[in-house]
Amino acid sequence: MANLLEKINQPNDVKAIPEEKLPRLAAEIRKEILRTVSRNGGHLASNLGAVELTIALHRFLTFPEDKLIWDVGHQCYTHKILTGRREQFPTLRKMDGLSGFPKRAESECDAFDTGHSSTSLSVAAGMAKARDIRGEDNRVVAVIGDGSLSGGMAYEALNNIGRFHTNVIIVLNDNEMSISKNVGGVANYLGHLRMSQGYLNLKDSVERKLSKTNIGGALAKGIRKTKDSIRQIMIPGDFFEELGLTYFGPVDGHNISEITMALQAAAKIRGGVLIHVLTRKGRGYSLAEKEPSKFHGVEPFLLATGEVRDKNTAPTYTSVFGETCMRLAEKNPELVCITAAMTGGTGLSEFAKNYPNRFFDVGIAEEHAVTFAAGMAASGMRPVVCIYSTFLQRAYDQILHDVCLPKLPVILAFDRAGLVAGDGETHQGLFDIGFLTQMPGMTVLAPSDGDELRAMMAYALTCGGPVAIRYPKGSQDCAANEPKSPIITGRCDEIVRGETVAISYLGPFGTIISDACDALAADGIHPTVADARFAAPFDREWIRGLAGTHDVLVTVEEGTSAGGYGEAVAAWCEQEGLPIRVAVVAAPNAFPAHAPRKNLLRQCGLDALSVAETIRRTVANTERSE
Repeated sequence: MANLLEKINQPNDVKAIPEEKLPRLAAEIRKEILRTVSRNGGHLASNLGAVELTIALHRFLTFPEDKLIWDVGHQCYTHKILTGRREQFPTLRKMDGLSGFPKRAESECDAFDTGHSSTSLSVAAGMAKARDIRGEDNRVVAVIGDGSLSGGMAYEALNNIGRFHTNVIIVLNDNEMSISKNVGGVANYLGHLRMSQGYLNLKDSVERKLSKTNIGGALAKGIRKTKDSIRQIMIPGDFFEELGLTYFGPVDGHNISEITMALQAAAKIRGGVLIHVLTRKGRGYSLAEKEPSKFHGVEPFLLATGEVRDKNTAPTYTSVFGETCMRLAEKNPELVCITAAMTGGTGLSEFAKNYPNRFFDVGIAEEHAVTFAAGMAASGMRPVVCIYSTFLQRAYDQILHDVCLPKLPVILAFDRAGLVAGDGETHQGLFDIGFLTQMPGMTVLAPSDGDELRAMMAYALTCGGPVAIRYPKGSQDCAANEPKSPIITGRCDEIVRGETVAISYLGPFGTIISDACDALAADGIHPTVADARFAAPFDREWIRGLAGTHDVLVTVEEGTSAGGYGEAVAAWCEQEGLPIRVAVVAAPNAFPAHAPRKNLLRQCGLDALSVAETIRRTVANTERSE
C-alpha cells in the first residue's frame, strides 16, 4: 500500500487526497510525529490531538493566501508536514533544522511567529482588518486552545472581533473541558442544526424579512427570544454570542468531515465565528492519552515505554526549588505558592498536593498571578510566584507598579532563565536581568548551584520588599557542593584570590569559569574569582577593593549584554572613576535560535574557551594602553 504522505510535497497537496483516505493519512502523520519527537524531543500530546483538525483546516484553506494563526504554536507539526516541509520534518528542533513553532522565515505558510499563549485572536483580528482595508478577500483562521482562553488578552481580542464585524473564524481546540453526555449530545444536535442551511436561513433571511412588517417584527423578536432561551439552557456558547460572535459546536475534532462542514458553514457567516472543537490530547498513542501532561513537552524517549532515552538523575534547579518550597512551608504558615499553568514544570506538584489551600494555579495569566500575589502580600502572606523567565516578561507592568512601587514582599522565582535549547527564540530567558534590575527596590539574585538556591529562598523570606531569583532549566552545576558564605544583601562570595584579573560570574558558571581559569594558567594568568550572587544590588565594596590590585574585571552572565549585570557594573566603575577595565561577557541583544545548549553557549561567547579568550584579549588591550 502506497504511503499517502509521499503525495504531500507542496502546500495544498492534501486537497487532492480522496476524502475516504484521510483517516489513513492522519494515521501516517501521527506515526511520523511519534517517530520524530521520540528521537528529537518536542511537544507531543498537543500535536497528536490536532492531526484531523489540521487536515480539515488545510482542505478548507488555500496557502499561503489564507492565514492560519496557531496560538502558542506548539501544535503546528501537522501544519509543517502539510506545507512542503515533510522531508525536513526529521530535523525538527535540531540545530539549523525546523523550529518547533510557526516561523515566517521558515515558510510563507506560517502566518505569524508564535510561542507565547493567548495571542492568536489579536493577531487574527489585526490581519482581518488589514485585509478589509486592502480590499482583499482571503480567509483568516485562528486556532486557540481552551487553556489559552485563561489568558486575559484572548478576551480583549474577542471583545473587539465581535465589535469589528469582520470575517474571522476562531477554532477553539478544546482538549481539556469535560462535557457530560446528555449536555454534549444535545449540544451536538443543536450544533448540527445551527450549521444547517435551514438554520442559517432562519437567522439571515427569515428574521430579516419578518422584521420589515409590524406583525412580522414582533414574531421575529419572539423567534429570537425562544431561540436564545434554548441556546442559554442547552448550548455552552451563549457567552461568545453575547460578544457578537456566532457559535458552532461542539464538533468532534477527530471527524474530518464534521470539522469541514463546520468550517464551510462558518464561511457563510458575516462577522466573527467561533467553532468549538473537542479533541483528545495524545490521540493515537495510548501512553500520551493516559498522561497527556507528562507527554506535553518531552525529551527524546522510547516509544515502547515512554521513558526518556538518556535520563539524567542529577538534581535540577526546578526540583530543588520545589523541595525548598515544601521545607520552608513547614515553618512559615504564611508562605503560599502561585504559578501560571505550570504546576509540574515549575516543580510545585508536591507542594500542591501537600498544601492545597496554599497553592494557586491561576491559569495562563501571568499578569494576574503577580498582582494576585501583591494582594496576598499586602494582606500579610508571603507569596512565591514561579513563572518561566520568557513568560514573566508579560507581567512587567504588574511587577513594577503593583509589587515594586508599594515595596511588597513578593518572591519571584523564575525558572528557565538564560539560554533554553529546544524551543528557540520565543522561549529564551535572556531579558529578565535587564528589566528587573531597572525596577526601584527590586533585589535580583542568581544561584550558582542548588545549595545556593536553597539559601537564597530562605534569605528572600527575610526581606521586606520584592525579591527575584533566576535559575536555569536543567542541572548544570546544580549538584555542586562548594563551601558557601552566608547570603548577605549585595555581597558576592569570593572563591579564589588571584592577581591582576578578576572574574565575577552570575549564575551556574562554576565549572565553565574553572575550566577557563585552567586554560588561562598556561598564559600565566591567575584570576580572582567570585560568585556575584546579586545582580541588584551588586557588590560595590568588593569591586572598589579590586581597583588598587587588579587591572581587569570580567563579568559573566547568562543574559543580554544590554541592560545586564555587567553593563551596570561597567557604568558604575566609570562613574566612580575606578582605575579598572571592565569586560562584559554576556549574550548579544538578540533572539538565539534553537540549538543544543553547548552550541548556544559557544554562539554567545559563554563557554569556557570563549571566556578565556575574552580575558586574554582584554588583558592584552589593557597592557597596550598603559
